[in-house]
Amino acid sequence: MIYHIAAQADWQAAQAAGQYTADSLAAEGFIHCSTRAQVIGTAARFFAGRRDLLLLEIETARLTSELRYEEGEPGVLFPHVYGSINLDAVVAAYSFAPGPDGAFAMP
Repeated sequence: MIYHIAAQADWQAAQAAGQYTADSLAAEGFIHCSTRAQVIGTAARFFAGRRDLLLLEIETARLTSELRYEEGEPGVLFPHVYGSINLDAVVAAYSFAPGPDGAFAMP
C-alpha cells in the first residue's frame, strides 16, 4: 500500500471524473505519494494546519499508471505515480485532520 494526502474537494471531483489527478501531475509529471512510514512526516511538512484533508490508501497492484520509487530527499525513496490514479486502486479514504495539538496521526 501507498498513501496520498488529498483535499476532500479534489477527491469528490475525482469521483465525478472517474479518476484522481493532482496539481503535481501537470506541474511535475507525477502524483506524490508516501509509504506508511512517510505519511506523518509528509503531512507535518506540507499540510500543517489543514483540516480539509483525506488520506487515500492505494493498493499498488491495482494501479493502472506507472509507479516509481524515486529519491525525494537525499537517500529517501518516495512512491510517485506517473499518471492518474484509477479509483478502484483506492481501497480507503480516511478523514485526515490534525489533532488538537496540531499533530497528524495515522487513522
